[in-house]
Amino acid sequence: MKRAIVAPPALSPAALTELKDWLGISTTLDDAELTALIRTALELCEGFTGSMPLQAGCEEVLAASGAWQPLSTRPVQAITGAATIDPTGARTTLSASSYEIDIDAEGTGSLRLLNPIEQTRVAVHLVAGMAADWAALPDAIRHGVMRLAAYQHRERDAAKPLTAGGANPPAAIAALWRPWRRVRLA
Repeated sequence: MKRAIVAPPALSPAALTELKDWLGISTTLDDAELTALIRTALELCEGFTGSMPLQAGCEEVLAASGAWQPLSTRPVQAITGAATIDPTGARTTLSASSYEIDIDAEGTGSLRLLNPIEQTRVAVHLVAGMAADWAALPDAIRHGVMRLAAYQHRERDAAKPLTAGGANPPAAIAALWRPWRRVRLA
């Protein structure tokens, strides 16, 4: 599976205002940095919980198969289309009658092809995320993102700041996000 975000989530000005209030910042000098920290905190939240916090348009590339294949991005709100990918990377849109989709109650989306195709890969277009906008996020998720962004801002000169692919969040933030964490049995 390979995922790309094709339509990033819209980060409302309320998120930046909330972080600046949390940090006691009243100037606009650090707005770009603070916005980047919020986006990183949202990515870390997704990595920790297994669920994308804010809705975004995504594309996942799957093997072309007649078997049900689950998408890795969660929670899926809609699967909007699919296209074959030939060896040169050219894409051909599949008709809706050539595949089936399913989205279960937990937000796991799946796709299967109904007929064999020549290409070996299929690009699946989807919309995924817990909430459509910042204000609709669950309070604990939103508060954890704020606390993590503030932590990163305060620790910006530390030797090892947190990154989207890095360490776990501090315990207080993990405690806020733990109820939304997807647990997988190995």
